[in-house]
Amino acid sequence: RQGIGEPSVYHAVVVIFLEFFAWGLLTTPMLTVLHQTFPQHTFLMNGLIHGVKGLLSFLSAPLIGALSDVWGRKSFLLLTVFFTCAPIPLMKISPWWYFAVISMSGVFAVTFSVIFAYVADITQEHERSTAYGLVSATFAASLVTSPAIGAYLSQAYGDTLVVVLASGVALLDIGFILLAVPESLPEEMRPVSWGAPISWEQADPFASLRKVGQDSTVLLICITVFLSYLPEAGQYSSFFLYLRQVIGFSSETVAAFIGVVGILSILAQTVVLGILMRSIGNKNTILLGLGFQILQLAWYGFGSQPWMMWAAGAVAAMSSITFPAISAMVSRNADPDQQGVVQGMITGIRGLCNGLGPALYGFVFYLFHVELNEMAEVETLGKASRPNMANPTDESSIIPGPPFLFGACSVLLSLLVALFIPEHNLALRSGSHKKHSNGAQAHAHSPQAGGSDGKEPLLEDSSV
Repeated sequence: RQGIGEPSVYHAVVVIFLEFFAWGLLTTPMLTVLHQTFPQHTFLMNGLIHGVKGLLSFLSAPLIGALSDVWGRKSFLLLTVFFTCAPIPLMKISPWWYFAVISMSGVFAVTFSVIFAYVADITQEHERSTAYGLVSATFAASLVTSPAIGAYLSQAYGDTLVVVLASGVALLDIGFILLAVPESLPEEMRPVSWGAPISWEQADPFASLRKVGQDSTVLLICITVFLSYLPEAGQYSSFFLYLRQVIGFSSETVAAFIGVVGILSILAQTVVLGILMRSIGNKNTILLGLGFQILQLAWYGFGSQPWMMWAAGAVAAMSSITFPAISAMVSRNADPDQQGVVQGMITGIRGLCNGLGPALYGFVFYLFHVELNEMAEVETLGKASRPNMANPTDESSIIPGPPFLFGACSVLLSLLVALFIPEHNLALRSGSHKKHSNGAQAHAHSPQAGGSDGKEPLLEDSSV
């Protein structure tokens, strides 16, 4: 095999860490460039850019997964990391091209899918959840550390240095894949010919969604996921911009906020989640997580002071237990040969939300005229005044964050649906689903279960 040593989880961990560390460095410069490029309707354009990227990722992920079963994981790791990081140097060269390439890069911004397929190739089933947890924790760790570093360097040396550094980290990641990452998919797992046909069912992004209605329990779980993850996906795309432009956080404070909430989220998903699962059960843990999410979104919606954002951030960390709990419920109760199908449905719903959520948030911000007139004002704002709240009769002075209240209502509906999910003796069926005869295809599905867990901390998108 080409590469250093045998394929291992640690190869996957390094690839994920470097990619998201590079993007995390750009948190502060990206907010500045976004407003400078789109001084009018900043939130709307931010939502549309992330929305296009999320929808393209949703449409392309099944095809890229199917192709990686034929051509191997390494080549697609290289492809996804290269195109995901390609926009980085354009931030300083041409902001318009930067945002255009970000939108189009959604076609290949599915590194997580390939990474989890890589991990599935080299681990036994009983080891897989631990391996996914390690990859997920690495993803969280990269986002905990890099925004703070980027904010400091941006203030001390300027945005150009940060963009150059992020480009260098991205190139390091590409070099690491080329030189150090060995292929994980054994030759015997691949079709005889590279020209082996890819069926439309394998590449159809809506295939899993069409199976949702075939089982009432699966339908309830998927509705719960859709209604709760839609506002979360929108929040991740715009929240740091919101903190900077509307609440008046400085670049350093935004970075500190990401770090603190990220660390609390890791603790919630490891220590707290385990305690809750043992003490109150799987379903009650899901309901508790949804309750925390409602409180968090309502607090963000009505909060107008920085301390309110910090308090709501602590609640947001607790709400991150929801999706690991849902994934665990499905994993425990689905038949072994149906894990990938049911988890794939959940992942498909989340992928759809990654496209719809940011666009929805951007549109609601636009409807309520939540904008910033001058970026410079943010840096010199006093705590008592914010540009969008200058007029006390303005609706934004009463409800600073309208999309977050829309999100709270959506999650409330999700909580009501989740009440009807049976906790015990689930018979999760996939209707006409038959077990895959090709082991590589099974691997392409099962990693998606980890994808549900993998993006819980302040992340992204999944598509970054």
